[in-house]
Amino acid sequence: MGSVYDFTIKNAKGESISLGDYRGKVLLIVNTASECGYTPQYAGLEKLHQAYFEGGLRVLGFPCNQFGGQEPGSDSEIQKFCELKFHTTFPIFAKIDVNGEHSDPLFTYLRKELPGLLGTEGIKWNFTKFLIDRNGKPIKRFAPKDTPETLTSDIERAITGNPKKGGNQ
Repeated sequence: MGSVYDFTIKNAKGESISLGDYRGKVLLIVNTASECGYTPQYAGLEKLHQAYFEGGLRVLGFPCNQFGGQEPGSDSEIQKFCELKFHTTFPIFAKIDVNGEHSDPLFTYLRKELPGLLGTEGIKWNFTKFLIDRNGKPIKRFAPKDTPETLTSDIERAITGNPKKGGNQ
């Protein structure tokens, strides 16, 4: 695969969506969970989505139940939770695995393109974030503890076309 645009994902209704639909946009891809200590980051992700939408940023949430069983709900329950509690308007897709044998191919690609700390490919916890440039190339990986508010300079560089490649997880 050459870029994230080569992948097809499922929305919360089970419909196939091509990431090619986001061609030319800067993406922030995040594995999420509703019962995690980092769950309040949904509010910050929504603020980023609102603040940089006009500039071309699209935040994409991917619920995952692989870390402490912190995303036990169905896709429709997750949607309702995000909309009611955090007023999210960015897309929350179908629940997926981000590690292991059943890892979603998108996350397998992201882990290989931007390994974490000490070159480990595995995702350690919920709210790991991947910044994707307008060409569909992963340019930076952020740890779960990196709050959305701390990503603004990297997002602005990606929007303006002057990103720094790297990872810090």
